[in-house]
Amino acid sequence: MDIQNAQKVVDDWIKEYGVRYFNELTNMAILTEEVGEVARIISRRYGEQSEKESDKNKDLGDELADVLFVVMCLANQTGIDLQKAFKQNISKKTNRDHGRHRNNPKIN
Repeated sequence: MDIQNAQKVVDDWIKEYGVRYFNELTNMAILTEEVGEVARIISRRYGEQSEKESDKNKDLGDELADVLFVVMCLANQTGIDLQKAFKQNISKKTNRDHGRHRNNPKIN
């Protein structure tokens, strides 16, 4: 599934099950909450914090998908074509950073 189709799936889901989009500020708060859930898993599973028993069955993929869902909601309600924006963003990064990371002694 490409990004445009994924945005349509989200839009269709909102219209069928979600009644309507939450407003942009509410979705921004929800996005922050979802990113926090990703951060909790990463910090405890891959970082130095100990993982609580209640966190051991948390699915990182599911939490990342929650983040993606809310990002697509925000894109849909603000008229952003994420597929186009992503292509432009990769082009920008490629032009700007084509040698930057290869020449960085901190990561080589």
